[in-house]
Amino acid sequence: MSKQELPVLGQDADFADCCPGLLTAPLDGERAAELATVFKALGDPVRLRLLSLIASRAGGEVCVCELTPAFDLAQPTISHHLKLLRQAGLIASERRGTWVYYRLVPETTDRLAAVLTRPAEPADTPGAYGGDAPADGAGASPAERAAPAGAVS
Repeated sequence: MSKQELPVLGQDADFADCCPGLLTAPLDGERAAELATVFKALGDPVRLRLLSLIASRAGGEVCVCELTPAFDLAQPTISHHLKLLRQAGLIASERRGTWVYYRLVPETTDRLAAVLTRPAEPADTPGAYGGDAPADGAGASPAERAAPAGAVS
């Protein structure tokens, strides 16, 4: 990855209003480039694991001293991966003495989720995007597939 600064995705408050999801309208070139840099930051297994370790931590933050032993990598390599996640706006950091503490930026992950979320279907439209639902229940939610036939939820 180049040493350029990665843009922080959707810092403006009107993000949802100005930027439709990936599945609701075609992306323009600039928006696609923005999203690609964030997805690129998530495209490495080490960075994805780091994000997961940080996001799932009770209390919402974790010290770098606790992250490094979870990997068979040198500390500078872990720091590099954390830097890329931070530049992508996925995590934030705070120095306390000699240690740095990391926490998830939930607004960024929420925006990524919104980009990939399928728009709600009208109530009178069967199946995905107006098509009929598969007979095997593949289009049903996990709860719908698990419910006995005829059960009311």
